[in-house]
Amino acid sequence: MRTLSEFLAEYSKSHRNTLNQVIHMICVPVIFFCSLGLLWAVPVGQWLGLDAGPARWLNGATLFALPALIFYAVMSVGSLLAMTIWFAVSLAGIIAIEQSGLSLVTVSASLWLAAWVGQFYGHKVEGAKPSFADDLVFLLIGPLFVMEKLYRGFGRAGADAQV
Repeated sequence: MRTLSEFLAEYSKSHRNTLNQVIHMICVPVIFFCSLGLLWAVPVGQWLGLDAGPARWLNGATLFALPALIFYAVMSVGSLLAMTIWFAVSLAGIIAIEQSGLSLVTVSASLWLAAWVGQFYGHKVEGAKPSFADDLVFLLIGPLFVMEKLYRGFGRAGADAQV
């Protein structure tokens, strides 16, 4: 398997344009959040007749989290920590939307679609296809690319900047 440095270097090849990078800084977190929101709406626990107690949390999002977090742990401890925080913040937002009375599916689907339109516009400006077109694993690398940019923005540089 490729290392985090190799993944980020490959991902960066189609994310050199400043506007595309800014779009990704906004749209990647939105897509991540909304994808979890849509997966949250898949009630796996209920389908299995396990909708009481801790099993009520068994849904598409929680099932996705385990292999995704294992992937991030293989990448680096920093990646695991960063993405665990992303998952936790996303789940808090999902629960807040549910408790507000808004439709989680409607909110998630609307924002998800808008963010993907933004992403594809960014790649049109870039003149390069999205990395995931060649390898779907890059859908998991996008959030790490955002974290890398944020770390660099906060003054960390070089190898220290890697998540």
